[in-house]
Amino acid sequence: MDDIKVSVIIPVFNQENYISATLDSILNQNFRDFEIIVIDDGSTDNSLKIINDKLSNSQIKHKIIHQENSGVGSARNKGIDEACGEYLLFVDGDDYISSNHLSELYNGVSDFSLTQLVKKTVDSTTSPYFYHELEMSTEDFIKLELEMKIPFNFVQLLYKSDIIKNNNLKFSCDVIYGEDLEFALNALSYGNTIRISNETTYFYIQHNASAINTSGFKRFEIVNVLENIAQNYKDRNLNNLSDLIYTSRIPRAIFGNMNYFFYNDYNFDEVINQMEKLDLFNKLSMFKGDKKFTIKIKLFLFNPKLYYEVWKKFKNSI
Repeated sequence: MDDIKVSVIIPVFNQENYISATLDSILNQNFRDFEIIVIDDGSTDNSLKIINDKLSNSQIKHKIIHQENSGVGSARNKGIDEACGEYLLFVDGDDYISSNHLSELYNGVSDFSLTQLVKKTVDSTTSPYFYHELEMSTEDFIKLELEMKIPFNFVQLLYKSDIIKNNNLKFSCDVIYGEDLEFALNALSYGNTIRISNETTYFYIQHNASAINTSGFKRFEIVNVLENIAQNYKDRNLNNLSDLIYTSRIPRAIFGNMNYFFYNDYNFDEVINQMEKLDLFNKLSMFKGDKKFTIKIKLFLFNPKLYYEVWKKFKNSI
C-alpha cells in the first residue's frame, strides 16, 4: 500500500468557512506516514479553491477529487476506493483534530482504535468520556454501543483497511440519518480487537447547517438502519447482537428521537402520527433492560398524551 500507514478521508460540500482549519489540523500532525484524500462533493462555494490552495504546496501525499453532488456517503465511498493506506480515518470537512490524533490512533496491531471526541458549539463544549479498559473485543464494544452505555461517533475510529475492503463495506447513500453508525457497527463486527485512548483528539463542530440539525422526521430513519444492521448480524449468526438491536438499541433510538422532537416543539399529533405510520409503538414495546427506562416506556405507551404533558412540566428530570 505504498508504505502509507493511514489514509485520511475528508468529504466536503460547501464548507468554505471551515475547511481551511480542518486541513490545517490534519497537515499539522506529529505523525507523517499518511495521505490526505479530499472529495469535493459538488461544492458551489469557494471550498474547492481553498482546498487546492491549501494542499498545493504540501509535502504530504494527497488527492483532490471533484464529483457531482451525490451526498456524503458517496463521497466517503469514493475516498475508500482511492485509499492506499493500511488504515482508514474519516474527518468531516467542518471538524478539526489535535496534532496527536493520528499518533494516538495508530498502533499497527489492532483492527480498530479509538480516541475521544467532544462536540463544540459557539457557547459550549461537551465533556469527553473516560474508558477504564484500554483494549476490548469488538463484540464487547458493540454491546456497549447497542445498550447506549457509551457515547460514540464513527469518526472516533481508525479502521483497518483490509477489513473494510475485503468485506466490501460501504456507506449507504440513500439515508440522511444513521448511515455512519451503520458503517461503523458493521465494520466493527468483522474485527476482533479495539484499542482505546482516553486522549481527546477529535473536535466535532455543531452548527445550524449540520445534517443532524436539518433532517427533521428523517431522524426516525435510524430504525431502518438499525434493522439492516440486525439482519446483517443475523445472517452471520451473531444472534446475540442482532437481538440486542431489537430489545435495546431500536427502542432507545425511538424514545430518544421522540423526546428530541418534543424538546424542539414539534407538534405532538404530528410526532404521534409519524410513529404510528412507522409502527414505532410496537417496536418501542420490545425493550428489555433497566427498570427506569422500562417504566418510562410503559408510561408513554399507556397514555402518550399524558406522558407528553408531564414531560413538558418536568422535562429536565424525566
